[in-house]
Amino acid sequence: MTAPGRRRTTAHVLANASFRRLWTAMSVCSLGDWLNILALTALAGNLTAGDDYRVQSLAIGGVFIAKMLPAVLLGPLAGVFADRFDRRTTMVAADLARFAVVLSIPLIGSYQWIIIATLLVECANLFWVPAKDATVPNLVPNEQLESANRLNLLVTYGSAPVAALLFAALSLAGDVLTTVVPGMAGVDPTSLALVVNACAYLVSAGLIFTLRGLPRRDGGISTPSVLRQIVEGWRYVGGNRLVRGLIIGMLGAFAAGGAVVGVAKIYVAALGGGDAAYGVVFGAVFVGMALGMFFGLRLLRELSRRRLFGLAITVAGLVLVAIALIHNLAIVVMLTVVLGACAGIAWIIGYTLIGLEVEDAMRGRTFAFLQSTARVTLLLVVAAANPLAALFGAHSFALGRVSYQFDGSNLVLVLGGALAVGVGLLALRHMDDRKGVPLSEDLIAAVRGERFGPGAAEELPGLFVAFEGGEGSGKTTQSRMIAIWLRDQGHDVVQTREPGSTKVGMRLRAILLDAAERGLSPRAEALMYAADRAEHVEKVIHPALRRGAIVVCDRYVDSSLAYQGAGRDLAPEDVSKVNAWATGGLVPHLTVLIDVPPSVGLTRLGGAADRIEAEPLDFHERVRKEFRALAAATPERYLVVDGTLPPEKITQTIQDRMRDILPDPVPRETEDATGTMPVIRD
Repeated sequence: MTAPGRRRTTAHVLANASFRRLWTAMSVCSLGDWLNILALTALAGNLTAGDDYRVQSLAIGGVFIAKMLPAVLLGPLAGVFADRFDRRTTMVAADLARFAVVLSIPLIGSYQWIIIATLLVECANLFWVPAKDATVPNLVPNEQLESANRLNLLVTYGSAPVAALLFAALSLAGDVLTTVVPGMAGVDPTSLALVVNACAYLVSAGLIFTLRGLPRRDGGISTPSVLRQIVEGWRYVGGNRLVRGLIIGMLGAFAAGGAVVGVAKIYVAALGGGDAAYGVVFGAVFVGMALGMFFGLRLLRELSRRRLFGLAITVAGLVLVAIALIHNLAIVVMLTVVLGACAGIAWIIGYTLIGLEVEDAMRGRTFAFLQSTARVTLLLVVAAANPLAALFGAHSFALGRVSYQFDGSNLVLVLGGALAVGVGLLALRHMDDRKGVPLSEDLIAAVRGERFGPGAAEELPGLFVAFEGGEGSGKTTQSRMIAIWLRDQGHDVVQTREPGSTKVGMRLRAILLDAAERGLSPRAEALMYAADRAEHVEKVIHPALRRGAIVVCDRYVDSSLAYQGAGRDLAPEDVSKVNAWATGGLVPHLTVLIDVPPSVGLTRLGGAADRIEAEPLDFHERVRKEFRALAAATPERYLVVDGTLPPEKITQTIQDRMRDILPDPVPRETEDATGTMPVIRD
């Protein structure tokens, strides 16, 4: 892996005014959501305070069930709204509905209305969340999507302890008001918290209403039908290998989390802790999630995101088993922080990869499917955890003079941990994009801040930009336009292509693209492309980078991974290894993927089709899917541009991204300085 030189730093994602406004609205909403949970459960307990303990427990539990049930019926439908209707309008309407319903709760003041209001609030929330999740990728560039999701999850879970402190303060203020102010003696102290909760939703509605820059959507109910779009969304999740693996992994983590939620109170009590200890354990989870989302990803920046996803879930499962077996409250709290960190890493990676992999037209339904199935999974596990723990009972084992207690809560935690380990290993197996590279060595290199690969890293002062895409995507045109633009800026630019930028490469190109060479085997084809690439790197790219030039290359290693790996059904690890050896591990600083559906790109071709262009449509579909998967695996290195946009819009998007990584302009040197710098202008 060739290490890049010093580059200009990219502006923080919060410098984006549109995203900053949406993020502020999310922060206010998240605070309101946590405040809503605390206020409603407290109000339910207060309204049934004079009843039997079991009645009070069921009343509080009824609020949690009411918050989860709408996801079963309305989750997919909410995703369709996010994909078919204007997302800003959907979010504003949901916020106003939540404001009105929450404000009515203290006015009516009955337990029955609490349950009905909870259902209504959650129904509105189901429409708000997928619309928000599907909007974020439209406001930030792909390379900043992970940072955006990290901030989103920070306010989603980081606002929980803030809401707890605010609720305590508002409850205390409510007690004072009911005592001091005449006529408020019969008012429930939680009413003030509910009023603040309602105002939070109103503030969010105002922020989103003034949000600009979102693509508008047609609100007409035309074919395909809503039901058909729901089915298509579910079918898409099941048919996309990467998305399916991500969702299974995230649901497995939710199931393990549900086991913790179900028995945490019982387990902490068994360790000798009271409500305060339970609160500490609860807070430790969110502290760990914040640490994982911010420091875990930075610590392992060079580790493949797909590998890190599976590894985080696996480690979380092992930690959960340790929590179940170790009967020491202090150690349990520390392990809970680690558990939360692993959960935070897995959740943000999953959200980021889904946002990059899923097309905008399907993104709302995918996020809605994830949200609804996650809630259903959590509901089922929480409902089953306590009966299972009660059925198992408590058992004591004598080990000499030492007595070891193992009860139902320990069993549930062990089973939850085992499930997480299994799901994590399954994710590692099916999503690993660096097969052939030992995980242990890859992990050690990532901790050191390096990316494991063949050969030592070489510091090169130049900038390497590769353009990738399917047939007819327009990448050749865009690479030429960018090279012209860079030269106009005063940069030393080498524009080149693969295959065919060397004398040897021109001969290989004639063979590889000859339509008459139909009998060329896939392995031979892959090796010939690698041979061209080895000569290309040695004779053209490396000399340019060493002298500090900007290399703009039309196709590079990712084309072999897409065309020979996915298109020809060769093992991706084999194609990756042979190309890593051929290039000495040289990786572009930026890869621009011009993404165009093959059905569109192939119609743009003129003249007789070459050997690759003549392949059937399903071949080109596999190539496109692999390009998108490669971009999703390393989003920090990719810029994915919609190739159906006008050419000038595509060029502007690429220029905007490149400004963040361009070095200061240097005087252009002539080709005679090295004698090995051919310039391709096609």
